[in-house]
Amino acid sequence: MRKLFLFITVLSCTTAFAQPKVYSTANAHSHNDYQQGSPLISAYTLQFGSVEADVMLSGDELLVAHTERDFDQHKTLEDLYLKPIQGFIQANKGHVYADESRKLILMLDIKSDAIPTVNKVIDLLQKYPELIHTPSFKVMISGNKPDPNTYISYPSFLVFDGLLSSRYSKEAIGRIAMLSDNFINYSKWKGSGPIPAKEAERLKSLIDKAHGLGKEVRLWNVPDFDDAWIEVIKLGVDYIDSDSIKALAQFLKKQQQLTQK
Repeated sequence: MRKLFLFITVLSCTTAFAQPKVYSTANAHSHNDYQQGSPLISAYTLQFGSVEADVMLSGDELLVAHTERDFDQHKTLEDLYLKPIQGFIQANKGHVYADESRKLILMLDIKSDAIPTVNKVIDLLQKYPELIHTPSFKVMISGNKPDPNTYISYPSFLVFDGLLSSRYSKEAIGRIAMLSDNFINYSKWKGSGPIPAKEAERLKSLIDKAHGLGKEVRLWNVPDFDDAWIEVIKLGVDYIDSDSIKALAQFLKKQQQLTQK
């Protein structure tokens, strides 16, 4: 009985001191960030952990564009993202944020042919040594990607976005920093009530498996409002994907305050 009492006491203490994961804007992903009124700047001011830009190779330039119709706007990856991020790192003495615990992922959603575009990304980043040598900043390749079996041949300053439902070799998984997936491939849930149990269980199982591999998780095409964000937090995603970045920031601030009470 004494041993049982001690076990229950230890278990109770462990439970009492176990803290749930605290979500903040470090867990926020600015989907299609280039479409924001102030690309990068708005998400950075809110201290987002990840921003996403569609990128296409046009001649010898990397443009922030979803299709060739956007080329006329001539928004370069350098001007919109790389130069400002370099400025942040210089201002913060080698850190991407003034808060040294904060990190930033620049996710490049490649919309043109994978290999020539990624090779151009590499060439361009080598012009910005502060970007490739800052531990709190990472460039992640998403969208059109090279064969995963070739990931190991790319410079270590590039990481890759994997697919949650896919299986990878040990070498490939070592170069994948995040596992993402399209929510609507798993559920037709529109945000009313809880996610159906079987669909939630399947997603939770995959997310737990990804975490077991040491990988962070993001889902896209999730309904984009408070009730849906609560549900994906329950699933254990690491990055909440949103186009409504100010609303998401306000929601996460409230969640943080509730958790800390």
